[in-house]
Amino acid sequence: MTKADLVSAMAGGAEISKAAAAKALESYIATVAKELKKNGKLGLVGFGTFSVIKRKAREGRNPQTGKTIKIPAKKVVKFKAGKALADKVK
Repeated sequence: MTKADLVSAMAGGAEISKAAAAKALESYIATVAKELKKNGKLGLVGFGTFSVIKRKAREGRNPQTGKTIKIPAKKVVKFKAGKALADKVK
């Protein structure tokens, strides 16, 4: 599903215009990003939990040359589905 498909589905499900759905989705994305940057964790009951974790620096290999490279440490976003979402997917 693309972002445009998601906006269309949201608009149909909430019976609002696609423009309003797109604006709501953009606001949701911006709010989640801002909260993760500020606190590092965001939990939505019944949906899941977003969290920021630190990935350590490590060594990897360039698949084309086989040469060892250093991969720097960085922060990544992790998502753990809540029970309600996990049960709906089963």
